[in-house]
Amino acid sequence: MSRFLSRNTRELIPYVPGEQPKDKVFVKLNTNENPYPPSPLVMERIRNFDLGDLRLYPNNEGAIVKQAVSKYYGISADEVFVGNGSDEVLAFIFKAFFDETEKIGFPDITYSFYPVYCALFNIPYVKVPVADDFSIDLSLYPEDLKGIIFANPNAPTGIYIAPSRIEELLKSRPDTLVIVDEAYIDFGGESCAGLIRMYDNLIIVQTLSKSRSLAGMRVGFAMGCKELMDGLARIKDSFNSYPLDKIAQIAAEAAFIDTEYFNETRQKIINTRQWTQEKLLSLGIQVTDSKANFLFVKIPEVPGPEALTKLRQEGILVRHFNSPRICDWLRITIGTQEQMEILVEKIKKIMEG
Repeated sequence: MSRFLSRNTRELIPYVPGEQPKDKVFVKLNTNENPYPPSPLVMERIRNFDLGDLRLYPNNEGAIVKQAVSKYYGISADEVFVGNGSDEVLAFIFKAFFDETEKIGFPDITYSFYPVYCALFNIPYVKVPVADDFSIDLSLYPEDLKGIIFANPNAPTGIYIAPSRIEELLKSRPDTLVIVDEAYIDFGGESCAGLIRMYDNLIIVQTLSKSRSLAGMRVGFAMGCKELMDGLARIKDSFNSYPLDKIAQIAAEAAFIDTEYFNETRQKIINTRQWTQEKLLSLGIQVTDSKANFLFVKIPEVPGPEALTKLRQEGILVRHFNSPRICDWLRITIGTQEQMEILVEKIKKIMEG
């Protein structure tokens, strides 16, 4: 390791992304990508893009994306902030609103980037244990927290919290900033976007990587009151004034315009998830009540690392997390119906030894 690295950099334990294989021999169910291509309108807009425009900088605010999001959710464009994927938006949130002087809290089982950002920006944090069924009890969070963040539906469990329960938290903790990471909200939950106008302590984060099939474009956004979004813009303009390229912006706008295709493909994923869940339960496998585009499963009498390896040997990639409470569980992305039928057969084979 280079002697020039700062102490903070040397001590960082970076986020580990899911494997991206260099060939296509695998059924890839490990990174929660959408199994369906982007909207035909997205592809049409990209094909018709004037490549000569690439000599010019893009709009620094992602104005057409902000307008598309505001129209979709019935909010003001001033209540939207866009960035280079929701991970960048989350990084800006951690930097804009928290520092080493005040703690934030999140579940002990949730998106593993949250503690990484805390380490990167020297933010103290507490992990609040989820229940044995992986549900989140928001009443357990200490009163002295500057912020609370959680994914809804949660990752990697897929467990969902209704907006009414989140509103109770917002009401009871007006001086606590609540960040709801809605990366998977379109697969069975209701967004908290309707609460933005009523609560100035709420930020919602979403991505176009999952339900709108644009993981390769890196588009994410936040929603909240204007003052909070202005705070994010201050960080953006101190880091990278042009986070979204021109093609990403026109693709994102088109993805929001084509609601028919969006609803059709997400419903396919929901239907396939329900089918897969029922099949796995019938085999005696533990499966959470996921509202995301993945399932969280535990194969009886097969340790998690062993199940991961055996599925890989069968040509299927899934995700395993080496954390004590979930080390025997696997997160499995919902693919096409055909892919999930293959998965079920391979799991049957593993269970039969």
